[in-house]
Amino acid sequence: MRPQLHLPLLVLALTAPAGCSGDAAAGYEPGEELSGGDTTVFEQGHDAFSLSARNLKGERRDRFFVGNSIFNRPWVTAPSSTSGVDGLGPTFNATSCSACHFMDGRGAPPTQPGEEFLGLLLRLSIPGVDEHGGPLGEPSYGGQFNHHAILGVPAEGRAFVDYEEVPGQYADGTPYSLRRPTYRFADLAFGPLDPRTMVSPRTAPFMIGLGLLEAVDEAQLLALADEDDADGDGISGRPNRVWDPVTQTTTLGRFGWKANQPGLEQQNAGAFLGDIGITSALFPDENCPPPQTACAAAPNGGKPELDGDKLTDATYYARLLAVPARRDYEDPTVLRGKALFRAAGCASCHVPVLVTAASAEVPELAGQVIRPYTDLLLHDLGDDLADGRPDFLATGREWRTPPLWGIGLIGVVNGHTLLLHDGRARDLAEAVLWHGGEAEAAREAFRTLPRDDRAALIRFLESL
Repeated sequence: MRPQLHLPLLVLALTAPAGCSGDAAAGYEPGEELSGGDTTVFEQGHDAFSLSARNLKGERRDRFFVGNSIFNRPWVTAPSSTSGVDGLGPTFNATSCSACHFMDGRGAPPTQPGEEFLGLLLRLSIPGVDEHGGPLGEPSYGGQFNHHAILGVPAEGRAFVDYEEVPGQYADGTPYSLRRPTYRFADLAFGPLDPRTMVSPRTAPFMIGLGLLEAVDEAQLLALADEDDADGDGISGRPNRVWDPVTQTTTLGRFGWKANQPGLEQQNAGAFLGDIGITSALFPDENCPPPQTACAAAPNGGKPELDGDKLTDATYYARLLAVPARRDYEDPTVLRGKALFRAAGCASCHVPVLVTAASAEVPELAGQVIRPYTDLLLHDLGDDLADGRPDFLATGREWRTPPLWGIGLIGVVNGHTLLLHDGRARDLAEAVLWHGGEAEAAREAFRTLPRDDRAALIRFLESL
């Protein structure tokens, strides 16, 4: 118990904001290149997000590749001669996990007019909550809009995103432009959406380091929360509390854009159902709202379609995808950018260091000093980023702090640099400039920096 009692103190000591100069954290910190501790891999190319934890050996590593095959497997319509991989749909967004998380990386919204959604989905709900306190799905289309369907079943319709350019300028007069998205629906198969419908776009996040985040003790995250802003710094991160079908209890949420998922098994099972239409023991019912009668009558691939062993193997894979090491961590410009990042207050939410529990279920993930740059808590990011859609305790203005580790390699792995929950930001600078609410002061600190300092802060982010 001794290490667990002192972990929050260790984390708070390691993550205290640093000034621009005269602070040890402004220079190189021994080991800070090891973003995932002993699990860190040294890969900077196309496969940077697809490797197993470096300390995973022998038969335990063999199991990782079994999970990898499930993650990349395309599902087909039932019935099929291919046993165990049929049951696609009846409605769906993708045919495999990797279709949205290509190379275990980050999805993107459409970038061309009329382009089909892949890597971005639309959550739907109406005011009210379900029996577990979560969002209440739209009556005809459910909790997620599915624009594909198997033969003989109507797809729910089509969705499009349009962008408006929003001009702005840095304090030194340098202009910039941000793009604001709006979403519209067409060819709705089951009538208009309920007029009260709330729509939330969500891009597929990258998969690295999820097991490490799951292994962080809850007490450590709660120690970072400050719901009433008792310290007066303008930051009031708070935990989400969500329903966990694995334990049948309400527990801490730590995954998903609004921290609406408690663990990786539940998250994976939910994605299999919502994205691909594959049922499991956790989610045994097809996603067919009452008006969708052809959906309900369609053949299935078994009850459930994803057996327990496959779900366990897919979760094992997700837990043990490694985080790549940092690059250029001793470069003077990067170190200056790190100091500016902290001085601007960015580290108040993007907490640099966490420590996984010594008692973690997966031994390779136990007792690791990690550098994810997140607190996994909810923060109010203001009106510009608000989706207006509550999710358990998360309000329509709140989002979970996303991890920043690996963010500098998204362009290498996925060929784009589209960021934020909906991919509206075309690069790191635009992502910072969209921040508001609790992050407004940090955004303004960045916006008012001289050009060279802005570039240094971005170089630091690119090194993560």
